[in-house]
Amino acid sequence: MRVDTVVLDIDGVLVDVADSYRRAIVESIETVYGDTIEKAGIQLFKDAGGFNNDWQLTYAAALYILARHEGLDLTLEEYTDAIAREGGGLGAAKHAVRVILDEPDAVFDEWEPERLRDVFQQLYLGSDRYRELEGAEPTMETRGFINDEPVLLEPETIEALTERFDVAVLTGRPEGEAKIALERVGLDIPDNLRWTMDDWEAGKPDPRALIRLADRTRAAHVAFVGDTLDDVKTALNADRGDGARVYYGIGVLTGGLTGDAGRKKFADVGASAVLESVNELPNLLRKN
Repeated sequence: MRVDTVVLDIDGVLVDVADSYRRAIVESIETVYGDTIEKAGIQLFKDAGGFNNDWQLTYAAALYILARHEGLDLTLEEYTDAIAREGGGLGAAKHAVRVILDEPDAVFDEWEPERLRDVFQQLYLGSDRYRELEGAEPTMETRGFINDEPVLLEPETIEALTERFDVAVLTGRPEGEAKIALERVGLDIPDNLRWTMDDWEAGKPDPRALIRLADRTRAAHVAFVGDTLDDVKTALNADRGDGARVYYGIGVLTGGLTGDAGRKKFADVGASAVLESVNELPNLLRKN
């Protein structure tokens, strides 16, 4: 596969977030409502689409828990299937609850997205980083799940990629949290080649951020590497929307999608390649 530019997602590609972001989703809902989903259920939301933002995934999962308390008789898989049919994302989750429940107002009366976000940030960042990045005093003392993110990208891979290609990052993380992860990984990305949640509201699979990064590197062939179906769809959407370039969507099996089932899901949405980890990239790619 010949490319000029490699664009990397962070979560599930450069660092393992199973015990950080995903744990924060589960425990935030538990902290606020005394009930929650299983960590394995998070992937159902990711597969439904539109949940690149883990705060919004937390809100949607909390809606499910509250709706169950009000009599919703759906499994989590049925609920996320309903979300997928409506196009994915938080708006679809709210629509599903309003359509399925006869009296949904009680659910939305109990639903507290801002409180969920605040608890999430305290659990994920820890007290010291919460003060620094959120500019507020925490309501509980926490160490921070961000400290438990194993690095997936090996130094040899960094060297092989940066010597041969322009390397950029496209992530749903806020800027401050992206910098923390990149420093932990040891990957130095110039500011103009780092695209975060703070830079655009649409989120993946909207292709505009990926196209802008391609513009900045003047690439003709771009590989975008991610751990979710929305990552691959972002590359496919860019390929359809940008007639000047070729985009490849490459899935890695170090996030929520794993094994043969994960490989099949990536293939079914049109991934150009599926790798066991980002460290297989140097053997897949050639300089265009």
